Amino acid sequence: MSKRMAEISKKVDKNKLYSLKEAIELLKEVKKTKFDETVEIHINLGIDPKQSTQTVRGAVVLPHGTGKTMKVCVLAKGEKLKEAEQSGAEYYGAEELVEKIAKGWMDFDVLIATPDMMKEITKLGKILGPKGLMPNPKTGTVTTEIIKTVQEVKKGRVEFRNDSYGIIHCGVGKISFETEKLIDNILAVVDAVNKLKPPQTKGLYIRSVYLTTTMGPSVKIDPSEFLKKK
Repeated sequence: MSKRMAEISKKVDKNKLYSLKEAIELLKEVKKTKFDETVEIHINLGIDPKQSTQTVRGAVVLPHGTGKTMKVCVLAKGEKLKEAEQSGAEYYGAEELVEKIAKGWMDFDVLIATPDMMKEITKLGKILGPKGLMPNPKTGTVTTEIIKTVQEVKKGRVEFRNDSYGIIHCGVGKISFETEKLIDNILAVVDAVNKLKPPQTKGLYIRSVYLTTTMGPSVKIDPSEFLKKK
């Protein structure tokens, strides 16, 4: 452990369950870096991640955004391509853009596609999949509502999916955000995850929740905090 982290760790009580407000203010207090760190939520779910029927995957628009400017690319044809032009997306096109991506071009953060483009996009699976950029109906990135989806992404739409350990990792804003705005964003993510609870799961669904920042410590949140806010 570095000297910086050792100093920070002294201020975090590992045996305490923090309220959201306490956790956020603690993370603000111990921040030592010069850049605006991302605040992340880590939710440990009571699911069996080996079962495809228990995968928890979705998206949510954060009430106060992510604090990051997102570059959006839309793959569409015909009338939907015209919508893409009006949507505010940085890039849009059809087969020619698919070929450009296949050759290594990746100057975007989110890829949105219409259903009729998926046949061409499937050949990009090995390129887009590892980077988490493959369009998917479950996260709303395969859609005919181009303008609405692009606007949501620009406003602060984030995607989440449990990892192989059944844990969801999701950015919820920047540490410079006001505490109440971060709380609103966190509650929006937890609410979205709750709504996607697989019917096959048994026992406690949300086992534990932690907050952290890019370079900061991990702080455990009192689960009753979410029931109270709800």
